[in-house]
Amino acid sequence: MITDLTIIRIGQAVQLSHSGEREAARRQFAEIWDEIGGEQGDPLQGCMLAHARADVQDDVHEELIWDQRALAAVGLITDARVVQVGVPVPVAGLYPSLHLNLSECYRKLGDLDRARDHLQRARETIGALGDDEYGRLIRKGLEQLAERLR
Repeated sequence: MITDLTIIRIGQAVQLSHSGEREAARRQFAEIWDEIGGEQGDPLQGCMLAHARADVQDDVHEELIWDQRALAAVGLITDARVVQVGVPVPVAGLYPSLHLNLSECYRKLGDLDRARDHLQRARETIGALGDDEYGRLIRKGLEQLAERLR
């Protein structure tokens, strides 16, 4: 169970976006980003926030910037930190989704070489995910993206 209040708030903002309240989610993400100190703050919180914030961007260039921030932050996260806050996925399990999202951004931008590169990176890291709902969701996303890139 996740115990970090900031990560819980990020999850609540994600739920807002899923319920169609994208603008409210964007405001919450911006507020939390400022509170945690942006890119200088806690890498786990920053990674999770940037990863989620990318999904509520209307402009693919902005989406890409947030996905890049998430990928930069994940390299600073330790497995001990993930366990400490109760995130049910090890650090290695964060990479497939991050690369999937980056691949999709590059596809939308027409940079198919970079899109394929990140798709390959996602495939190389997918073994870190279990055969649970989250793992199946990411695997399905990879299959769908691979089809779009054919």
